[in-house]
Amino acid sequence: MNVPRPPLAGLQTPGFAHYAVAWSPFHTNRIALASAANFGLVGNGRLHFVTTGPGAGPQQGLKIEKQFDTQDALYDVAWSELHENQLATGSGDGSVKLWDVMLNDYPIRAWHEHTREVFSVDWSNIKKDTFASSSWDGSVKLWMPDRPRSVMTLQAHPSCVYQALFSPHQPDIIATCSTDGTMKIFDLRAPAYATGPAANAFTAPLTAAALTVPASGTEILSIDWNKYRPFVLASTGVDKMVKVWDCRMAQQSVPNAQAVGGTCEVQLPGHEYAVRKVQWNPHRAEVLASASYDMTCRVWNMAPGVPSHLMHIHDAHTEFVVGCSWSLYEEGVIASCGWDGRLNLFRV
Repeated sequence: MNVPRPPLAGLQTPGFAHYAVAWSPFHTNRIALASAANFGLVGNGRLHFVTTGPGAGPQQGLKIEKQFDTQDALYDVAWSELHENQLATGSGDGSVKLWDVMLNDYPIRAWHEHTREVFSVDWSNIKKDTFASSSWDGSVKLWMPDRPRSVMTLQAHPSCVYQALFSPHQPDIIATCSTDGTMKIFDLRAPAYATGPAANAFTAPLTAAALTVPASGTEILSIDWNKYRPFVLASTGVDKMVKVWDCRMAQQSVPNAQAVGGTCEVQLPGHEYAVRKVQWNPHRAEVLASASYDMTCRVWNMAPGVPSHLMHIHDAHTEFVVGCSWSLYEEGVIASCGWDGRLNLFRV
């Protein structure tokens, strides 16, 4: 049973709604926030660099150490896996930017290859010099900070790609999700063009996916790889469901065709509106968190034999909750952020 508990700590950013939150992989007390004025519909953006206060644990409070202003909304942020002070962001103007928190005012690099909003960025924790971006233009691009242009482009979906994530188990595998209701897995070692009615071979031929999972009849807004079970992913979106998929059991219907399938292990109902973010616990293989437009962040436990999959409901936000991130160093602590401009830390 969920027992309401106050946040461990909270922080308000007047005038800016949050879109994404990420804990640093290097420091126990560093958090990044990607934010936007006017709920990201029009106006500028801001990257907040937040730290927990001195002392043990996040209970000491939160403080904005530095902030960077941008000309358009920021929709996602990812810490570098190679340099402790660097972060990548995705922006509403189609740009991808690299920042250094030790410097002031401007990004250290900016790329402008996407033609529409960049909605996700993700740094590979295996190939630590590489990160990916996904865009409403249907493409996924791979970047290296020292290169002036992207090193690879996947025409992943015929419509908006909400998220693209590197596998934490295999360096050349990327999963994507889209407005088309599918989740796809790509093998970067063997890029090829897709064929069939969904692929436009004249203007923007789609890249062939190693596996396509028809995960929903509506938009899929977020996915995440399980950190302990290879080829197990969670998905969520407009259908309000959190789903867990085993993608090892797919079969090809005809020889040489792209594989379609994936087994849905469990469906987790409970959210009242679309679910914007899902993330597996980095410490426990059976636990994940979800953030929803119903203004809650929920934590689920998939362990066999538990009486209820729902572990906890965090309902201290007053607007859409669109981001959540587990602390990598303190087990059971989550950061959540929302359109109310509030960053909350809570413990499960």
